[in-house]
Amino acid sequence: MSIFTLEFYTLIKQYMADSKIWLSSPHMGTNEEMYVKQAFDTNWVAPLGPNVDAFEVAIQEYVGEGVAVAALSSGTGAIHLALEILGVSSGDEVLCQSFTFSASANPIKYLGANPVFIDSEKATWNMCPILLEEAINDRIKKGKKPKAIVAVHLYGMPYKIKEITGISERYNIPIVEDSAEALGSSYNGIKCSSFGAIGILSFNGNKIITTSGGGALVSKNKEYRKKAIFLATQARDDAPHYQHSNVGYNYRMSNILAGIGRGQMEVLEDRVAARRANYELYVNGLAAISELEFLQEPVGYFSNRWLSCILTPSFEVREEVRLLLLDHNIESRPLWKPMHLQPIFENAPNYSNGTSEDLFNRGLCLPSGSNLTKEEVLSIIQLIKTVFS
Repeated sequence: MSIFTLEFYTLIKQYMADSKIWLSSPHMGTNEEMYVKQAFDTNWVAPLGPNVDAFEVAIQEYVGEGVAVAALSSGTGAIHLALEILGVSSGDEVLCQSFTFSASANPIKYLGANPVFIDSEKATWNMCPILLEEAINDRIKKGKKPKAIVAVHLYGMPYKIKEITGISERYNIPIVEDSAEALGSSYNGIKCSSFGAIGILSFNGNKIITTSGGGALVSKNKEYRKKAIFLATQARDDAPHYQHSNVGYNYRMSNILAGIGRGQMEVLEDRVAARRANYELYVNGLAAISELEFLQEPVGYFSNRWLSCILTPSFEVREEVRLLLLDHNIESRPLWKPMHLQPIFENAPNYSNGTSEDLFNRGLCLPSGSNLTKEEVLSIIQLIKTVFS
């Protein structure tokens, strides 16, 4: 290590000592507090109210004409309701992307159904259409035609929508479009969450916009939205007393959190632009390191770049980079560990080509928040360079 690099390394370490750089922290706008105050001032603190209605309209207008939206307490709850609405029940099989967060798969088990995991392809890191069709045919031969497909737009990159939609239509298996990480992403100019039978969004604290905790169910089928709200409010029958003919859930979003969401929707485009700018800084700043790879946008794809990710040459190098950043109080994280490698799902059927396992071993998510400064991103780039110098 040169004297210059050593001095820079020491200065950066000292600078970072008192100020942690997070992977993806919340970023408030200017009107969130106003909408929340309105909820308090009018005593609308229940899981319904003007903010909920206005938040749903804002999402609907952003995603596109023709969709209906139900604001819920989490994206996980939205997947749970989506699967139930599509008729998934105990003993059924659901095809699920393996390379994803566990919230994509856990709701399958909530219903007593069984996940069948599909590995990724290299162009988008999402569900491989070839393996998907192979799995469908194999499950049908075994007498178990899957009831649904859970396809994920990972890290904001749309999955192969044309191919997977074609397979869905060919075999008449509906898609739950997991857009938890993809609000603001699009394919051929059409916003993600509007392609599947049902789309879901997440507003968790680390997402591109947040309501602290929350999610939404999106569908062009307005009856699906109506049923989602019914189930999300404890499935109460239309009666003057409390009467229930179905099992329901407490999944509706509160009017207070929806107030945060209204303010966040007003700055969504700015947040997308900021995260894409972070990605470009990383790509340009690390361009000279041939050992590093980035996930590029195929033609027609637009990613919100929720997280900027790199592929290193090996697990060992990935860990060297991660631990160096950690030593400087900078949060980074390995790419998702595939579901078919998780202990809880070790006995689930899976159709694998090794792609997601390789991505997990070599990949790292870098700090990507829209509230990062350019100086912070450049400092991270300089640290990464020291590993390869």
